[in-house]
Amino acid sequence: MSRRNPRSSSLKRATNVSVRSDLLAAAREAGVNLSAALERALTEELAEAKRKKWRKDNREAIAAYNEHVDKQGTYSDDVRSF
Repeated sequence: MSRRNPRSSSLKRATNVSVRSDLLAAAREAGVNLSAALERALTEELAEAKRKKWRKDNREAIAAYNEHVDKQGTYSDDVRSF
């Protein structure tokens, strides 16, 4: 059964996951919404993966910029007051 998420335009899909039984029991006892918790965790994991990929893809440009700053300073060195 698929249904719309009111916070996004994506359809929800049922899936099966394996979870440690002690975590599942504790989550149920605490009233944790498993679907919402999984969505939050996946969102965070995907954002971290995207950040890591961006840093990897831009590693050379970042190194070149840092080398330039080490040699030449930053553009605002002459105007900042701190």
